Amino acid sequence: MRIIFFGTPDFAIPSLNALIESGEDVVYVVTQPDRAKGRGHRLSQPAVKEFALSMGIPVMQPAGIKSPDFYERLLKLKPDVIVVVAYGKIVPLSVLQLPPSGCINVHASLLPKYRGAAPIQWAIIKGETKTGITTMMMDEGLDTGDILLAGKTEIKDEDNALTLGKRLSEMGASLLIKTLEGIKDNSIKPVPQTGGASYAPPLKKDDGRINWSLSSREI
Repeated sequence: MRIIFFGTPDFAIPSLNALIESGEDVVYVVTQPDRAKGRGHRLSQPAVKEFALSMGIPVMQPAGIKSPDFYERLLKLKPDVIVVVAYGKIVPLSVLQLPPSGCINVHASLLPKYRGAAPIQWAIIKGETKTGITTMMMDEGLDTGDILLAGKTEIKDEDNALTLGKRLSEMGASLLIKTLEGIKDNSIKPVPQTGGASYAPPLKKDDGRINWSLSSREI
C-alpha cells in the first residue's frame, strides 16, 4: 500500500519502522516543524524526521495542514491510506477523506477512555491498572473514530510514562501491521466506540503540583 505517515515524537518511530520492515510503500512522512529547545533555544528536529531521513524517506513539515497547497501535495502522492501516530495536530476533514482506505490512527489507550494528547500520563495519574493500544478509523472528532483493533497491557507499579510509553509504542507498531493486513483482506470491520469516554488533555505545569494529603499511591 502507498502510505503517507504522520508522526512526530519517539513514540511514533516503532510504527514507522514496522511499516518499512513489512514492505509497505511509505512514500512520505509528515511531521511538525523543527522547534527551539533547551536553554540555548537551539533548533531541534522531531525524532520522526531524523529517523525518516536516515531511512531515505522524504519529509514534509507544514506550518499549517489546512492549507490548499499542503492538500494538493498530498493529493499528488495518491496514498492508499494515511497512518497517524502521535502527530500532535488535528487532521482536517479534507485530508481524512483523501485516501481510499481512510486515515488510521494508533492511539495509546483503550478507547473511548483517555481520548486526547496525553493518554499514557493520565492513565498512570488516575491509578489505572491496565491500558493499551487502539487502532481506529479517524473522523473529525478527538479520537472518536470507529475501532479497528485493540490490545491490552498491565500498568506495573514501577512503570512511569517512559517505560509504559516504550512498551505501548512497540505494541502499537505490531497492532498497526495487523490492522493493515486486516484491511487488505477485508477481515477487519470498524466498530463504533462504546462505554464511558474520558479525556487526557495536554499536561500543564500545575498538574505537577503535589497534594500531600493524598495517599502514597496517588502521590
